Amino acid sequence: MKAAIIEKLGDIPKYKEFPSPKVTSDEQLLLNVKAAAVKNLDKIRASGKHYASHKDFPAVVGMDGVGTLEDGTRVYAQGISGMIAEKAIISKNRFTLIPDNLDFNIAAALPNAVLGAAMALKIRGKIKPGQNILINGATGVTGLLAVQIAKHYGANVIITTGRNLEILEKTRAYGANKTVSLQQDDKTIIKELKEIHSETPIDLVIDYLWGNPIELIINSVKGGGLDNFTKKVRIVTVGSMAGENISLSSGILRSSAIEILGSGFGSLSQEDLKQFDQKILPEMFKLAADGNLKMEIIQGNIRDIENLWVQKIDPGKRLVIAID
Repeated sequence: MKAAIIEKLGDIPKYKEFPSPKVTSDEQLLLNVKAAAVKNLDKIRASGKHYASHKDFPAVVGMDGVGTLEDGTRVYAQGISGMIAEKAIISKNRFTLIPDNLDFNIAAALPNAVLGAAMALKIRGKIKPGQNILINGATGVTGLLAVQIAKHYGANVIITTGRNLEILEKTRAYGANKTVSLQQDDKTIIKELKEIHSETPIDLVIDYLWGNPIELIINSVKGGGLDNFTKKVRIVTVGSMAGENISLSSGILRSSAIEILGSGFGSLSQEDLKQFDQKILPEMFKLAADGNLKMEIIQGNIRDIENLWVQKIDPGKRLVIAID
């Protein structure tokens, strides 16, 4: 079969012939792969900068993808073997059905972003209809999806922040009611956020940036101490594009009803991930198939993997590799 192969860590994948994977137990299935998204995690694993980097070489890149089983069933799955290839091995007990009217390329692009958006909102953030939601760093692929999913889950007011003003404005078309530019100085950002929090108290923050932007948000929703009770604000961090570390005083937490937690594989239980496979992702696939969940993709072919791997992808879009 043909596949995207690296010979060592740090390589750019090449389109090469590679032995087809073999099913070795009753718990495995063979997938005829149709498309796979290229995510930052895929690139980091191939570079050797991730704890789950590739160890055996040559290696097929790509962690997940979509395709058909031997009986023609359309599914999404994470791979036991690399997924940017004509064939891959998946677990018999961990795949999600894809609606017949959903394009394979969109189906390949959605799951990673849904994991970072829906799980942060529903599982970790415990979103409730009528709540006011702030999405910090909403101009990326996952942030744009989070805006739409928050609306689907019944959010009242959705506030978005970001540095890309063009995409920030686009969040309004996806359901955002208010936007705050992170290109402004810190004092202006805090002033705008405080005004918003005063008018429509923020219940839940989904954070894709961390760093200085989350410090500004915390300072905007923090309490005032004695005899100045504050509304609970839950902050769920999903990413750290603006920095891994922040300065946070004990006093802010003692004087505020702020909760801070994370959303990611380490914080999600096996039961959470089962719910993702069996309920949340199928629901999002259906929304997308019905035209109610949108994602912009850049589509390429596995034959061009060398060029596509290093191609600069526009903000808010996901690269998808189609496999003939």
